[in-house]
Amino acid sequence: MKVTYLNHSGILVERKDCYYVFDYYKGELPPLDTEKDVLVFCSHSHNDHYNPFIFDLLDKKGMRYQAILANDISDEKRLMNIKHSFVEPDQCYRFDGGIQVETLLSNDSGVAFIVSTDEGVVYHGGDLNDWYWEGEPEEENLELRTIYHTEIGKIKGRHFDVAFVPLDPRLEAHYADGLLYFLESVDCDSVFPIHYWGDPSAIQRFITEYPQYQYRIKNTERAKGEMI
Repeated sequence: MKVTYLNHSGILVERKDCYYVFDYYKGELPPLDTEKDVLVFCSHSHNDHYNPFIFDLLDKKGMRYQAILANDISDEKRLMNIKHSFVEPDQCYRFDGGIQVETLLSNDSGVAFIVSTDEGVVYHGGDLNDWYWEGEPEEENLELRTIYHTEIGKIKGRHFDVAFVPLDPRLEAHYADGLLYFLESVDCDSVFPIHYWGDPSAIQRFITEYPQYQYRIKNTERAKGEMI
């Protein structure tokens, strides 16, 4: 598999016979092989994760595609002529080409995705994260944390080839809580931080503060067709 960072939480994964596009927000797509199909994943309806402009970009490139969308997305007019499926949390779906898609419940909105084929297993967290906000009521922060730990607990003991996990500097001292829990709980070869709002220094800060994970954490900004 090859990984290309698009922007924010937007990721392009290239497999031998197809592409995945996760949570496109903005940015250009690299040249694509028109012989391959595209699966467009959208984890939830927030406009920094679901931007229907991705369909225009794929049309211009002459790509065949279908969309796999969290069921909180409501865009009937735009989706009318697009092959698409809506998915719910805590479900498992099968698609053509031997692709299995599992979902976890996001503690913000929508779902997180687990995509499995004989070529490997990919995790994209969407907005599933340990959202501990300074100044917010402690009981609300602890509720969000409990949901996150519960959902990540569902994938403990499984192996992932690559994962895309939020690392959000807006959380201040708690910016890395979710990523740390993921790394401690999940067996994954390569982990790319996402959702850092254009502040890649958060990645270097994490590696500096937690050097024990430096060989698993990838610099997302440098992922321009990186082989995994």
